[in-house]
Amino acid sequence: MKFRIGFGYDVHQLVEGRELWLGGIKLESNLGALGHSDADVLVHAICDAILGAANMRDIGYHFSNTDTKWENIDSKILLRKVCVMIREAGYEIGNIDSSLSLENPKINPHIEAMQLALSEAMSIPTEDISIKATTNEKLGYVGREEGVNAYAVALIYKKI
Repeated sequence: MKFRIGFGYDVHQLVEGRELWLGGIKLESNLGALGHSDADVLVHAICDAILGAANMRDIGYHFSNTDTKWENIDSKILLRKVCVMIREAGYEIGNIDSSLSLENPKINPHIEAMQLALSEAMSIPTEDISIKATTNEKLGYVGREEGVNAYAVALIYKKI
């Protein structure tokens, strides 16, 4: 088997008047992520990790934030498309390891729902999706609740 690893990162500003979508689910929050799509930083980081592992560039290359076709789109749709792309190239997803960094809301009560939403979007078992969450200990833009970021690593493989 041929194994490949990819890394993804995304960041979005937090603002009033937007919904907060993380890991494919909507969370109750006074602040939401600002972006062209639903601005789900976790899904975007996972997309970039998968695309990077397959050497297929990044999410912005495939789904430009200047194209109105992708405006306000549910990021799980983009994730599904990414998974189709890598499968057409002969790859399958081994596992995803990810981390979210934000002060509020608390993420741990929502991790299982996120895993389920992502599992359905990627067609992989929930046990192959790790989601961790941390605060930034009140430091920087994350600590001031001005933004949210996510990191992801994807292992993909191809049977040779």
